Amino acid sequence: MYCDPRFSRVREAFERNFAEGEELGAAVAVYLDGELVVDLWDGVADRHTGRAWEAGTPAFAYSCTKAIAATVLLRLAERGLVDVGAPVADVWPEFAAGGKEAVTVEHVLTHSCGLPVIETPVPVEEFEDQPAVAARLAGQTPLWEPGTAHGYHALTYGFLVGEVVRRVTGKSVGELVAAEIAGPLGLDLWVGAPDDVIPRAARLKAPTRPRPSPETPTRGPGTPGDASETPAPSGGGVGVGGGRDLLGEMSRAALDPGSLMNRALGNPAIRLLEGGANNPVILRAGWPAAGVVTTAKGLAGFYRALVGGDVLTSATLQDALRPRVSGPDRVLFMDTTFGLGYMRPSFTFPMPSRTAFGHSGMGGSLGMGDPGRGLAFGYVMNRMADSLTGNLRGLRLIEAVYRSL
Repeated sequence: MYCDPRFSRVREAFERNFAEGEELGAAVAVYLDGELVVDLWDGVADRHTGRAWEAGTPAFAYSCTKAIAATVLLRLAERGLVDVGAPVADVWPEFAAGGKEAVTVEHVLTHSCGLPVIETPVPVEEFEDQPAVAARLAGQTPLWEPGTAHGYHALTYGFLVGEVVRRVTGKSVGELVAAEIAGPLGLDLWVGAPDDVIPRAARLKAPTRPRPSPETPTRGPGTPGDASETPAPSGGGVGVGGGRDLLGEMSRAALDPGSLMNRALGNPAIRLLEGGANNPVILRAGWPAAGVVTTAKGLAGFYRALVGGDVLTSATLQDALRPRVSGPDRVLFMDTTFGLGYMRPSFTFPMPSRTAFGHSGMGGSLGMGDPGRGLAFGYVMNRMADSLTGNLRGLRLIEAVYRSL
C-alpha cells in the first residue's frame, strides 16, 4: 500500500470509512499528473470465507462500465468508423424498426433515445448473448421522441452501444477493451472477467435494508443480504427540488413493479441467478452498461490514460465532455447531466470541480477524471450502500483528494 504524504487526508478518510463500520472490503487509488499518489486497500473480499482484500482484488463495479463503453465507441469515431451524429441504423439496419430510423448514436450515448426498458423479459439463457438482447431493443418503439428528453438507460445503454460497436468491428466492447485499452496499458480491468479472474473477485454484499435511491430502487425478490438483491446505488443523497417531493416520487416508483424506474432496472433480472451479481454468469457476461470487473488502481488507471491523452485525443475528450443533456431524468427523477456517455457534475454526480467527469456504479463504486487538475480516481468496494448513504464513502474520498491539492 502507498499514500503520498501530501494525500494523508485520503488515507484518513479511507480508514474512517472502515472505523465507522461502513466498509467490508474496499480499495482506492489516485493519480496526479500521471503519478500514482494513493493506492490503498483493506478489509475482507469474501465475508463467507474470510478471504482478505489484497492489492490485486478486483470488484464488480456496475455502471462504472458505461464510461468505458463510451470510450470504446469514441475511439471508433476517431478512426472514422462511426459518425456520432449519424443514425444508428446506418450501421445497424434492423434498428430502424419502430420509427427509430432517425435515432442517432449521440442519442444512445446521452440516454435520450427513449429505450430505457427492454419490453420483453430476457431469459437467463440470453444473459451472455448480447446480440440477442440487442435484437429485442431493435424491434421496439421509443417511449419518447428521441432527443426531446433523457432518462437513465441503466442496462439498455450497454446493449445498444455494444451492438453499434459489434456491427462496426465484429467484436464486443470487452474484446476491444482487452485488446486496445486494458491490455496495452497493463490495467487490471475487464469488461467480462476471464475465468482465472472470477475466483479472485470480491464478493458483493447488498445492504440489509435497501431503500429507494436516485439511481436504483429496491426491488426483489433476492437472497437477503447478498448482491442478488438490488441495493441502492451510488449517487448523491435524496432531497426535494423545484417544489417536488422527489423522495416520495422515487419511493412510489420503487414500490410499483410497473414503474419506468423498475422496468429500466429489472430486466435482464440479475436476481434470477444464485448470488446475483456474484454469479460467474454476470461476472463473465461483460454487459457494456454494467459488466466491468476491476481493481481501484485499474479504474483510476483508465482515467489517468484518458486525462493523459493515451486513449482519446484531447479534442475528442473535450468534445465528449461537453454536456449534451441536463435536467430532470425521466427514470431517476433527479437532475442528471451527461456528455457523450460520461457523467458531468450534477445532483447525481456531485463533484468539487467543474472539469470532473466519470461514472458512478450501483452500491458506491466510482471512477473519475479531471483534466483541469490532472487527477484520476478509482474506488471499489463490496459492501453495497443504502440509498441514504449512497456514494458518500466515495465522495468523502473525492473531497479528501481535492482538499489535498
